[in-house]
Amino acid sequence: MGNVIGWSEAAEALLGYRADEILDRPVGLVLTPGGEVPRPENGDWNGVVEVRHRAGHTLRLGVRMGAMGGAAGRAYWLMTVFDPDEGALPGVNRSLLDGLLSHSPIGMAVMDTDLRYTWVNEALVRTSGAADRLGRTLSAVFPSEQAAAGEAAMRRVLETGTPRIDYEYRGPILSDPTGEHMYSASFFRLEDEYDKPTGLCYLVIDITERWRRHRRELMLSRARACGKELDPVRAAQELAEICVPDFADLVSIDLADAVLQGSEIPCASAQGSVSLRHAGHQAGDGVCASSLRGRGDAVEYGPQSPAVRCLEDGKGVLGASAHAAPAARTTESAPGRPPTGEEDAFHPPIMVPLCASALSLGLVTFLRARDKEPFTPEDLAFAEELAVHGSSALVAAHRFAQERRISLSLQRSLLPGRLGADEAAEIAWRYFPASQEAGVGGDWVDAIPLSGARIALVVGDVVGHGVNAAAAMGRLRAAVHTLAAMDLPPDELLAHLDDFVTRICAEQPSGTRCGEEGPSLMGTLGASCMYAVYDPVDRTCAMARAGHPAPVITRPDGTTFVPDLPVGPLLGVGSVPFEAVEMTCPDGSLLAFYTDGLVEDRSRDMDEGVAQLRSLLGDADAPLEQMCDDAVAALVSRPLRDDAALLLARTASFSSSAVATWEIPVDPAYVREARALADRQLEEWGLGDLQFTTELIVSELVTNAIRYGAAPIRLRLIHHRVLTCEVFDGSSTSPRLRHARTMDEGGRGLFLVAQASQRWGYRYTGSGKSIWVEQVLPPPWP
Repeated sequence: MGNVIGWSEAAEALLGYRADEILDRPVGLVLTPGGEVPRPENGDWNGVVEVRHRAGHTLRLGVRMGAMGGAAGRAYWLMTVFDPDEGALPGVNRSLLDGLLSHSPIGMAVMDTDLRYTWVNEALVRTSGAADRLGRTLSAVFPSEQAAAGEAAMRRVLETGTPRIDYEYRGPILSDPTGEHMYSASFFRLEDEYDKPTGLCYLVIDITERWRRHRRELMLSRARACGKELDPVRAAQELAEICVPDFADLVSIDLADAVLQGSEIPCASAQGSVSLRHAGHQAGDGVCASSLRGRGDAVEYGPQSPAVRCLEDGKGVLGASAHAAPAARTTESAPGRPPTGEEDAFHPPIMVPLCASALSLGLVTFLRARDKEPFTPEDLAFAEELAVHGSSALVAAHRFAQERRISLSLQRSLLPGRLGADEAAEIAWRYFPASQEAGVGGDWVDAIPLSGARIALVVGDVVGHGVNAAAAMGRLRAAVHTLAAMDLPPDELLAHLDDFVTRICAEQPSGTRCGEEGPSLMGTLGASCMYAVYDPVDRTCAMARAGHPAPVITRPDGTTFVPDLPVGPLLGVGSVPFEAVEMTCPDGSLLAFYTDGLVEDRSRDMDEGVAQLRSLLGDADAPLEQMCDDAVAALVSRPLRDDAALLLARTASFSSSAVATWEIPVDPAYVREARALADRQLEEWGLGDLQFTTELIVSELVTNAIRYGAAPIRLRLIHHRVLTCEVFDGSSTSPRLRHARTMDEGGRGLFLVAQASQRWGYRYTGSGKSIWVEQVLPPPWP
């Protein structure tokens, strides 16, 4: 190791050797066997070694080695020896370390390799007690699962040498034995100069306030996220569950009727008592809430009660009288709680209003058991913040309920209010949705007046039930009305309707099937439809169907049959054309259109249901309303598995005196004769007041047919609820309404026709087209 070349008086006092006894002698004279120290070539070395005293006993001293420059290439080292308990730096002594460690506000402890306590400072004892823990393990001092988990974490640190930072656990405190406190501990291994573990040290700090803030921030975050189901009762219950047990032992929430019903919420009033309805509550372990009211029950608060004051002021109330709190008690079996009555089971409660602007939504009451800390003003501020977020969820739920109520009203309005008797047919119908709660479904019936005194009869069935199906039904019904106004034949109308369904389904996002996103598309793909057009002049009915059941037809003699009507594909399937069938319907024929929900259920198949329906429609002269009631009573079973709809139409025809038809030669000179024929017919019908406008209409339509159309040309007048003038020709060229310029010599005819009539249009026929104009009949003379 080398010889000693310098010896201080302090070294002599510490080790007992005089300078003349040690100088120029090997340094190993004062070192015990195995107490070798390294000779650092560069820098310093620090460590603890055992040194032999001149008297023969051994001292454990700290050593600091430092390399020094030397002459002739010789190496020198300065060895500084010190008491490790006193420190090696100037000014750092044992008293300073005792003050730092023993009087530190941070709890500290040192444990040996067997995890037995060897040193504990006052802060740790003051925090968690157990001053007699020296020589004992953590599990022996605090026998619990939590202590065993902490001891396992310490052992991992001792084995691996990796410190464990911020290990959180709960525990009591001497100054607050009933309170709940959270601690954060950090473990690190103690090692000797050879990096061998000699024990473990841990530091503990009380993070209760930080933990409480974090827990309350989490509660606020959950309160902001509650109410996703947009149900006021569910939102209230979620808010109550969030607060128990982290903030209160019992939470009760009462809401205004308007919030639960989705109606308009009145502004908060300071008049008299307040009537609310119980919406939800949550009780912690050991708290019996059986005496609380049930959901939906009325809750009355008197004029002078804290609850009314809370609602009037819009501010929370802390420390309301016990009788104002919800009736509840702690159970006798609650661990750590003595049996108590309802009056003394809880601290005074907190009452907080649920408000949105000037609207009072309800009231929330928080209670805390007597064996817990009572509520503080800080708790009141937190409860008010919770109520703000809960109010936001309730406002959203109320808005949804309100919009749903409005949407149901709108959806019900999508169905025809009344399908009264038409000149072409007598109408009666019934509709029963499977979803009785919503009151709407996907089936619909319709009777649409068309030009030429004709009428369109429609029955449709959208896949699904309830609001989603009703939204899809409304969209399809509107499309059918639009297409019917174009006077399309039944097969062409269904083809356009099929294209419409295919197009709106194609608008869905990629990877999403039609109806998966958005209620307005639900059920459109795969819907069925029956469309028929009855012409009372020709006594014919043309019909086509898209995957819909064929109608039941009753002849005037009472015999019934199901027409052989080709089955088209369901709407949205495409690729297969629709086919229409036209049949003669004598006066008094009964047409029955229906959806499969009427004739099919769990107890019978469709064929059996159709046969039963035919037997009910055998009397062609019976009142239609009575026939509808009889069919519903016999066929509709409750509860409904599917929406059911029935449309009955008894056909009628016009007498020959109400229709006048003339063949028109392709000669411009015959226009004058056409006007004269129309004038004479109006005189017979007593419609002389319409002669001027009718002459204008006939002149324009016949002239255009002769000039731009093709033979044969036919003029027809129909006297029914309106006066209809029709001109048929063999051309398929559609007319176009123009706005002529000032100097133009023509182009004003159809414009004048449109101005002189109620409405006009055109439709294609098998041999060409028809242009029709309707005029309102003059009021009858008194």
